[in-house]
Amino acid sequence: MNNTVLDAGIARHLAEAHLDASAVATLLKLTIAEDLADGVDVTSVATVPEQQLSVLDLVARQPGVTAGVWVAAAVFDLVTDHDATIEVHIEDGSDVNVGDVLISITGHTRDLLVGERTALNFFGHLSGVATATHAWAVQLEGTGARVRDTRKTMPFLRALEKYAVRCGGGVNHRMSLSDAALVKDNHIVAAGGVRQAFEAVRTTFPGIPVEVEVDTLDQLREVLDAGADLVLLDNFTCAQMRDAVAVNAGRATLEASGGLTLDNAAEVGRTGVDYIAVGALTHSAHVLDIGADLRAL
Repeated sequence: MNNTVLDAGIARHLAEAHLDASAVATLLKLTIAEDLADGVDVTSVATVPEQQLSVLDLVARQPGVTAGVWVAAAVFDLVTDHDATIEVHIEDGSDVNVGDVLISITGHTRDLLVGERTALNFFGHLSGVATATHAWAVQLEGTGARVRDTRKTMPFLRALEKYAVRCGGGVNHRMSLSDAALVKDNHIVAAGGVRQAFEAVRTTFPGIPVEVEVDTLDQLREVLDAGADLVLLDNFTCAQMRDAVAVNAGRATLEASGGLTLDNAAEVGRTGVDYIAVGALTHSAHVLDIGADLRAL
């Protein structure tokens, strides 16, 4: 693995997904290097002739929604030093069924086996996030509410995991601590009150979107009067959410958080809130089972 940049076509697909191709390549190279640990794949070197060529198919073992197909393709582009033929059979955000071939890679067998686990780790995890998000999106259909992610992401995987949320039909919250403010309970304590915290952020960073977490209807009224345009309703019951929607009267965007499950998602959506925040989309998503099948040329 000597190349430092991705194939232009793969890089273009990543860019179209609003992913930084260079950052993805760096992450993948670090992951592959971790797997090799400055050595070689001793099993493949011992059992596979150096010049042998094969095809590796990545195949869905269970139904779900895909995300990360071009990330997986990038793995094989890197491990083969651009010396592989990569056929992508589906697009991210696609519904797939058991037995569907998602990607086929033709190249030196040893290289394919080196890249196999890294590709599956990323592809399976991101597709699991997309599949989980899709389940929430389906529950919210017709309610007017959208499911939204949080910052509860794995280190260095945030951009990819939030991309997977989009593939599943969800909406992204802020990407970092710097692009939007979220005033939570600890900020409120430190600032001396919910209104004081909101006004401090608005004064210090006037161009930054500000969301304020509230626990009560009184706090909601306070931040609405202060001019908040995005409010997080923390651990409100559905009855309290309906009351909050009435108090809000369309002044701010409302987001529900806490105590949310797939079973009550539709009921929450019907209260009139705009978003529901679900950290489990990224921190608890099950990996979508995708396998790798080698076949001779």
